Amino acid sequence: MIDSMDWVRGNSIGHGSFSTVNLAIPRNDSGASLMAVKSCDVFDSVFLENEKDVLDQLGDCEHIIRCFGSEESVENGHRLSNLLLEYAAGGSLAHWVKNNGGCLRESDVRHYTRSVLKGLSYIHAKGFAHCDLKLQNLLLFEDGELKIADFGLAKKVGQKLEGVQVRGTPLCMAPESVNENEYDSPCDIWALGCAVVEMITGKPAWNCRADANIAALLIKIGVSDELPEIPQELSNEGKDFLSKCFVKDPQRRWTADMLLDHSFVADHYDDEFNSTTTVTFKNKKEVPSSSPRCPFEFQEWISIPSSSPNSEVWSHRELESRIDWSSLSSTPSSSPVDRIQQLTSDHQGCNWAFSDSWITVR
Repeated sequence: MIDSMDWVRGNSIGHGSFSTVNLAIPRNDSGASLMAVKSCDVFDSVFLENEKDVLDQLGDCEHIIRCFGSEESVENGHRLSNLLLEYAAGGSLAHWVKNNGGCLRESDVRHYTRSVLKGLSYIHAKGFAHCDLKLQNLLLFEDGELKIADFGLAKKVGQKLEGVQVRGTPLCMAPESVNENEYDSPCDIWALGCAVVEMITGKPAWNCRADANIAALLIKIGVSDELPEIPQELSNEGKDFLSKCFVKDPQRRWTADMLLDHSFVADHYDDEFNSTTTVTFKNKKEVPSSSPRCPFEFQEWISIPSSSPNSEVWSHRELESRIDWSSLSSTPSSSPVDRIQQLTSDHQGCNWAFSDSWITVR
């Protein structure tokens, strides 16, 4: 537990669908490092509590964002739950891709992918799945290193979910998540493949129009034989790597440990990255006023948390006005198509302009 006298709340640096993020500035210029504090109303803190619990069980890992503790505070008459986290001055990998012309060099992609795999290997070995892996949840530090963040939707591998849920971002969902409501470690590997495509092309793995229907996307992911398109500009090693991620059957999909032995993420590419890549910031404490609201000119599908880790109730009020949830049921679907119909109605499209789930930390 962190003593509340050790820090003061600084400027807002981002927000999500259930929390806000501020700088946590050491009190009295003690020389301690800046932190990020993620806060929400104490009565709506289920995801913050889940993130704290997961990070506590995971322990220290150089590829996972560190948690320094949690506490409650009363500010402006509101009782808040606070989670104190490591501050990533480099912001998200999504922001870094945007600032580098919409795509990264393959040598950089190899390096970042290896870092993510090391983090996933550790997470999966501890018995957890992240469930919301995407560029926005991969944070960069001044030395160019990357860490996995935002464990609010993480869960124990094998833990059964009640009702019909969408955990994470639909554009990164694995087929078994759509068809069987399964969110285990293989889902993170599928999402990693989507992240690699986005690093290379600057666009989501599924090439959807801005007015695309979410049901059509879910049918494509879960029911059709179609796979995300592998970028032609990738090396043969990169194409083969993605072919091991984009496998419909989760039992046949490669694991993080298997992928760490793939030639695409060989150790010598870390040396190439270190000799050619420099991440610099004008001011360690400088925080831009806002993040890109529409990365790569393509607005992402939002992350959709339920009201509790095991709840069948959908809590995202903005989404309720855009999608008909009346078909949701806690009874298992008889087929993938039935389940997709439960997830969302066929006649309603997704509002791509809504982006309140963005979190900007840098």
